[in-house]
Amino acid sequence: MYTIQLKINEKVYEKFLWLLSKFTKEEIEIISDDQDFVSVQKYLQEELDEIKSGKATFYSQNELENRLDQVIEKHEGRL
Repeated sequence: MYTIQLKINEKVYEKFLWLLSKFTKEEIEIISDDQDFVSVQKYLQEELDEIKSGKATFYSQNELENRLDQVIEKHEGRL
C-alpha cells in the first residue's frame, strides 16, 4: 500500500471526499496528518521499537492490579 499527501483546494474538497468515499477501507484509508496523529504515531513507533529490542517490561494482570492498588492507596487521601 502507498501513502501520499495532498493539498486540496477548498472548492473541490467535498467532491474529493465524496470520490474517496466510493472506495472501501481496504482500498483507501483517509489518514489525518494533524499534530495529534503524528505525535501518537511517533510514540507508538518508539514503544514498538522498545518491544522489538527486548528492552520493554511486561506485567501480568495481577502485577498491574497490585501496582494500581498501591498508587491509589498512595494518593487516596488527596481527593
